[in-house]
Amino acid sequence: MGKNFKPLNSVLIKPSGPDCNLNCTYCFYLKKADLFTEAPVHRMSAEVQEELIRQVMQQSGQSVVFAWQGGEPTLMGIEFYERAIELEKKYGRGQTVGNGLQTNGLLLNKEWARFLRKYDWLVGISLDGPAHIHNRYRLDRGGNGSHQRVENNARMLLDNDVAANALCCLTDYSVQFPDELYHYFKETGLTWMQFIPIVETDPLDPTRAAPYSVSAEAYGKFLCRLFDLWLADFRDGQPTTSVRHFDSVFYSYVDMQAPECTMMKTCGPYVVIEHNGNVYSCDFFVEPKWKLGNIMTSRIIQMLNSKQQDTFGAAKAVLPGECRRCPWLTKCYGGCTKDRIKDPRDNRKPRFCTAYKMFFAHADGVLTQLATQWKQQQRDLKELRETGGTYNAFGDFLGKQGN
Repeated sequence: MGKNFKPLNSVLIKPSGPDCNLNCTYCFYLKKADLFTEAPVHRMSAEVQEELIRQVMQQSGQSVVFAWQGGEPTLMGIEFYERAIELEKKYGRGQTVGNGLQTNGLLLNKEWARFLRKYDWLVGISLDGPAHIHNRYRLDRGGNGSHQRVENNARMLLDNDVAANALCCLTDYSVQFPDELYHYFKETGLTWMQFIPIVETDPLDPTRAAPYSVSAEAYGKFLCRLFDLWLADFRDGQPTTSVRHFDSVFYSYVDMQAPECTMMKTCGPYVVIEHNGNVYSCDFFVEPKWKLGNIMTSRIIQMLNSKQQDTFGAAKAVLPGECRRCPWLTKCYGGCTKDRIKDPRDNRKPRFCTAYKMFFAHADGVLTQLATQWKQQQRDLKELRETGGTYNAFGDFLGKQGN
């Protein structure tokens, strides 16, 4: 194996392809149905499911994560995932296996909750905030808001001890309400939060970003305020809520690689597997150019380490001189590649460059101090372990990653 060999640690799976029972205004994946015209309904077959799990279990190391996503993955029905568990057991070699489900929440019920709790699945539930925020863009096929149904099911999961976090898409509207969003999720019980800035090309004018996209300045202000809210909730030096962006950034402050690909120097550490077995470089790039093959004829580990995937991943590191000279380069590495191409008016530099500069200027001092404390406490912990002592360590940022 070469020094740049990428181990198979996780896969992102689209078992129902782009099919969904919502029609969110900002969704980029519904249009992927144009790639799969063989049938109007897209569902992963039992044959593809078994080959997928067989390959992943046989080609991964001691731990691996299956991330089931969509479209809407619950359209497959609970029996599909019960079979996935049996196949993981059948082809497992003593590995630690994690499963995650990203869902819009509409089809969840107590039967789902029992299954998810029994097998300790992590659920990312797409909830954009209180009703006036969520219902602005997350509409069903009839044009109706979906908030109440999703919130009820999110609370139901938590009441049944299912590990769940909030996936909140930030739009031009929701980005104006950092306080309301943070407190809403906290009060709902969703103390693990991920805020995803939306940037899409305007379908009516392909020369610009869609009007619901988040601007860099607005996102920067949001991150700064959210950081203050997160920090204010520390108790005894420990965070009581988890915001994925801050957790990921913290890795770079303690000299570790961030687990979130957005913050990596290069991307492509995982692959996306569609319902028909097609493999792509990234779920934001499910398109013919970045199709790596199909699992029914090729090995996943070889596609992950192919020259085509290396080319895709290396594109993230192609940054303008302004970025290469930036003091924050090793903290953001330009952000997500897809954000640079969604607004054709300015695709030469990272979309959220201004946002990241605003955030790091605001938070760097505190993050540096927290990192210094964490490193010292890790040294103390190591020493106490070696001498047989005990220690109540500083809050483990590095274990608080969401889906």
